[in-house]
Amino acid sequence: MLLISLPLRAQTRSFDAIFPGLPAEIRKSIFSGEGYFKSENAATVINLIGNGPNGLTPETMGKVTDKIKGKGNESACFVEALLVISGNKSLLEVYNALGKIRDLRGRVYKSHSRGESVPLFEEATRLESAKKNTPVPDPSPASAIPNTETAYIRLKDTNFGNSFYRADMVLDKNGLEFSLTNFKNISFMLVPVIKEEKFIAQLYFEIIDEGIMVYSIAGAEVSDFVASRIDMPSAISKRLAVIISWVTDGLKK
Repeated sequence: MLLISLPLRAQTRSFDAIFPGLPAEIRKSIFSGEGYFKSENAATVINLIGNGPNGLTPETMGKVTDKIKGKGNESACFVEALLVISGNKSLLEVYNALGKIRDLRGRVYKSHSRGESVPLFEEATRLESAKKNTPVPDPSPASAIPNTETAYIRLKDTNFGNSFYRADMVLDKNGLEFSLTNFKNISFMLVPVIKEEKFIAQLYFEIIDEGIMVYSIAGAEVSDFVASRIDMPSAISKRLAVIISWVTDGLKK
């Protein structure tokens, strides 16, 4: 596997060079520490961020919207998020934070139905492969980033039980891409809610002048029956927020 050693700070771009002309209120949220989130029910109306000439779409966005479309009796739901983490960090530190899969365990979200904060993932385990569910330890911190890498993960979701994901990482010329895709059906009360390969969370990390930019888009394709009974935009937003906070907190360690 080819490894690339990255300097702490290579030549960087400014946030406004990547996302020019965002409204002041949205920009303030992006730099607030919690980030800005927007959800939609159709790919054609996602236009919050990255639609300028210097933005990240269509490449980053297309990896989700091209696969999650919704058709027939199925609905597509998407959530976009953008956050800038202040501080002097490197992509290598981001990569090592992404490797700490077990740190996803016990991370909480605010449950409106329960009126309290509850763990989203009761367990988080790296697996040997897609066909072998044998748990394997997280790797030790690396000294370089591979061009590509794939890992398999089991998350015991507080709502959906055991869920199985493929984590893919790709190093590109400006940043690091990380995606989670379900390689088995996600079920609720034994009823399949999201078919395999129909949930994707794509995160893009880039070192910029102001810190670390995290652009995320997540999408899911569900039946109209499920969409009428589960608030999918809320469910996706909560999971995306937990994943982002996992990386953010991992950078502090």
